[in-house]
Amino acid sequence: MKVKNLVGQRFKERPADCVIDSHALMVRGGYMKYVGNGIFSEFPALRRVTSKIETIIREEMNSIDGQEVLFPVVMPAELWQESGRYDSIANELVRFQDRNKSKMVLGMTHEEAAVQLVREYGQSYQQYPFMIYQIQRKFRDEARPRAGMIRVREFTMKDAYSFHTSQEDLEQYYQKCYDAYNRIFKRVGIPEVVTVASDSGMMGGNISHEYMLLNEVGEDSIVLCSACDYRANLEAAENIVENISDNVFSSLECIETPNCKTIEDVCNFLQSEVSASCKAVVYQKNSDDSYLVAFVRGDYEVNETKLRNLVGEDIHSAEIKADSPLVAGYIGPFELSEKVDYYLDLSLKGIDSLVAGANREGFHYIGLNLERDIKNVSFVDIAKVKDGGICPCCGKPALTIKRGIEVGNIFQLGTKYSKSMHMQYVDKDGSSHNPIMGCYGIGIGRLAASICEAKHDDYGPIWPISIAPWEVHICCIRPDDEETKKAADTLYEELKKQRIEVIYDDREGIRGGQMFADADLLGVPIRIIISPRNLQNNKIEITTRDKTVNTVVEVSDALDYVLKLKEQLYFELNN
Repeated sequence: MKVKNLVGQRFKERPADCVIDSHALMVRGGYMKYVGNGIFSEFPALRRVTSKIETIIREEMNSIDGQEVLFPVVMPAELWQESGRYDSIANELVRFQDRNKSKMVLGMTHEEAAVQLVREYGQSYQQYPFMIYQIQRKFRDEARPRAGMIRVREFTMKDAYSFHTSQEDLEQYYQKCYDAYNRIFKRVGIPEVVTVASDSGMMGGNISHEYMLLNEVGEDSIVLCSACDYRANLEAAENIVENISDNVFSSLECIETPNCKTIEDVCNFLQSEVSASCKAVVYQKNSDDSYLVAFVRGDYEVNETKLRNLVGEDIHSAEIKADSPLVAGYIGPFELSEKVDYYLDLSLKGIDSLVAGANREGFHYIGLNLERDIKNVSFVDIAKVKDGGICPCCGKPALTIKRGIEVGNIFQLGTKYSKSMHMQYVDKDGSSHNPIMGCYGIGIGRLAASICEAKHDDYGPIWPISIAPWEVHICCIRPDDEETKKAADTLYEELKKQRIEVIYDDREGIRGGQMFADADLLGVPIRIIISPRNLQNNKIEITTRDKTVNTVVEVSDALDYVLKLKEQLYFELNN
């Protein structure tokens, strides 16, 4: 391939709407083009990257006996009604009617299609276990697409589904997928990816892990322990709080707190510690708009994912109206209206004397002791972990929170889909059972963008050789010089004969600076610079994109040097 024929324009200026580096570099480098909100087209350079990622994934999925299939993008609503997700998923699922007024959906994930494909096949225990996977376009109507291809609406994804006759068998296969994913991320050049325990969300199931690339542009918060190997998504991390009782019990007293509607206002007015206050956060259930209140210690935040899982349905931030049983700014757990459900976080347990709303305009309680003043009190974990929190694994106050990009996920789904969609097999004793499922996903475009975000400098991507659009980039300085052009053409043909993926820049009228700037944006790991000055000494310059190699070699030795350098880069990547 020659640069002058490569579809996709490269330019110097950073686009104003590109907030993160990978997005800006992939637009500037001619990798992608905006089509609509969260929708992009891929130019050849990016397609070569994503195609290589897909090849690596296929090899690893096939190595654990995966069988590739292909599901439809458009599915009848009946499939999703069978599973119950047609109504439970909100606006992320695109619903429409075809010309026959039949209800249809655009696939945002394919659990339903997977079960529909194999439920007739998998009627005997003798067919199990098996795993099917696809690499397919999907559409998820994200409310807030961002960061280029890291969060989009239309995307390519590898999703795999395994089927088992026992939990033990699922767990054994889950470990195989776990290990295969680690190999995938190592082979694409980001072995630093970490696995974290996660919340299953709309996917269902009890056990799930996310593969996180720790990076400040990530929108996920990851909880890590500096004293042990504990890792979890903030949504799923257990929050442990140890309140030490001083055995000084104040009497419950209702006092006037005028114009104090926030925890900060109340604590400033009373000159009390925020950590001795009870904060109320109000939500409404999506199903009937009934109110529920989450109470946490004043210095903690509510973990909405934990709360949603506890409630068992979707919730949203409340709008407190004049006729509601709640008094905005003065809500507390003592003598709260019976019309309102509420939950007390574990962070409130063991505090002898709390400040809390009195459920009266302009009043708060002081001296509230929940165990003493509320009958049958119980506590649940609904708060977010904080930096310095106690690790649920080793018990040390060593938790830290970092940002991460989710590049893959695996779930133990159980029988959520096989049961709701009536998939059964007959065991050897003649009894019928629902197969147990696992689910394993990787977003292809997001992975490419994440690698770019992790592996770049100010000038462009530094692609790992395994997924780089090309392995070698030839820059012919002064192609109008006959000897220089001849040497570059000869080496180009020799590399192609050796099946080296090479891109060749022999554009006339282009200065060396612009040629190198374009080469930086293409991010090819090995660069060969052929110029009249070096050829005077029968030399060719060879560098690597990450600047670890910069040397000159004899023209006759150039081919062998490049072949060995390529072999070395692959070896370093895989070892």
